[in-house]
Amino acid sequence: MNYLLGTDIGTSGTKTILMDTDGNLIAQDLQEYDVLTPKPLWAEQWPSVWLDAAKASIKNTVLKSGIPPENIRGIAVSGLYGGSGIPLDENMEPVRPCMIWMDRRAEKEANWVLESIGKEKLLEVTHNGADPYYGYTKILWMKNNEPENWRKTKLFLPPNDYVIYKLTGEVVIDYSSAGNIGGIFDMNNRAWSKEMMAAMDIPFSMMPEKIVESTDIVGGLTIEAAAELGLTAGMPVIASGIDCGAATIGLGVFDSGIYAAAIGTSMCAALISDKPVQGKDLIVWPYLYDAKRLSYYFAGGATAGAIVKWFRQTLCQFELEAEKAGGKNAYDVLNEQAANIPAGSDGLVVLPYFMGERSPIWDSDAKGTIVGLSLAHTKAHMYRAFLEAVAFSLRDAIEATGEYLGEYILLAGGVTKSKLWRQIFADVTGYPIVCPIHDVEANMGDVMLAGIGTGLLSYDDVKKWQVLDDKIMPNQENHRKYNDYYKVYKSIYQNLKTDMKTLTSISVR
Repeated sequence: MNYLLGTDIGTSGTKTILMDTDGNLIAQDLQEYDVLTPKPLWAEQWPSVWLDAAKASIKNTVLKSGIPPENIRGIAVSGLYGGSGIPLDENMEPVRPCMIWMDRRAEKEANWVLESIGKEKLLEVTHNGADPYYGYTKILWMKNNEPENWRKTKLFLPPNDYVIYKLTGEVVIDYSSAGNIGGIFDMNNRAWSKEMMAAMDIPFSMMPEKIVESTDIVGGLTIEAAAELGLTAGMPVIASGIDCGAATIGLGVFDSGIYAAAIGTSMCAALISDKPVQGKDLIVWPYLYDAKRLSYYFAGGATAGAIVKWFRQTLCQFELEAEKAGGKNAYDVLNEQAANIPAGSDGLVVLPYFMGERSPIWDSDAKGTIVGLSLAHTKAHMYRAFLEAVAFSLRDAIEATGEYLGEYILLAGGVTKSKLWRQIFADVTGYPIVCPIHDVEANMGDVMLAGIGTGLLSYDDVKKWQVLDDKIMPNQENHRKYNDYYKVYKSIYQNLKTDMKTLTSISVR
């Protein structure tokens, strides 16, 4: 039997799984870490954290499996959207921490692009807009604010491609990671835009020259990397790409016209299409399969699972202490309590904008907000309202896409662990929800891409894998209630957006 590895470098942890070529999960390992937030709305990470976590998760997975290294035939490595990418010097050493997707510091740079180049031209070439979310605005921020680091930087490399470089010695970037940088990638020709880079004074040499498909074998494990990981030197390493795209591959999506949401720390809710989608300010990049034909059109919450984790860490010390003492998982306790709260949390509405927001509202000043609190509300009410907030965000994303007319929504990520949350997503959106059977998220897609890239699997093979569970149908009575709450959710933001902007200006004085 042959086996394949899939490693996903996430925002809050790196996970590796090992599967056989029949689609059976053999072993897995997760290494967790935190995001650095040195200032409000800043979010960054030193790449050594990602590299160390990737190596540890791969090595531990191999050890746990007990599979002989020679039977493990390939690995694909996906990763979080690394924003600017890791700035590397002439020796391929990091110059500073990588500004990740969550970072919102480049507001002035985004406005400069709109004024100097114009949104119409930007959309014509790149199919994307101008916002601090995009990597190219973060690159401009570094150029404008850290001249010494800018002088040292010779290359920007995304997190997964940096780890791949450390494993193989090869420097590449996959199409999805290149496209997601935004304003310097030509979506029409699937290549770096010399025109846009010249207009922004970003040297062409700072971007990886070689752009690859997510199924391409980048190279083989070096002797040093193989020895460190307990694997065989020369074992193929496959490119993969952005983790939310890998998660969509893991759901078996290889065709146009499918809507899928990958919800972990953040949310990426996307329509995969071979036709232009006339949506509202969507993020667009080449898909991880057939990258020159298919595109990934998505809207997404900057914070999704992150706000629920924040709630647990900040307001649930009793539940956490009980868990540490050998009791139930804190999330399980909170879910059980929230299940007894009616739809709408008895009049509580939460806006999940805890780190500003990207598509579809594109507002760095948006704030996390709780509206409707009374003395009758409990912690369980608040927890359910946080779950509902992420579901409202998904509904907003679906409506922004505009052309989605499918029969169900594919849902992957950590949120699928909660039966209550899955039902809330169905009730809020009004669509049946279909989730993967195994909690493997982007890693399943990595394994599929590794199998296809090595030739051990075909597209027909992986499409036969039983990866999806039964549909979760919406409760129509709850859906009608949520329709009213959703209108309030939308209007709260519109009514408070000016005050949110004012809060930002006051807090940074």
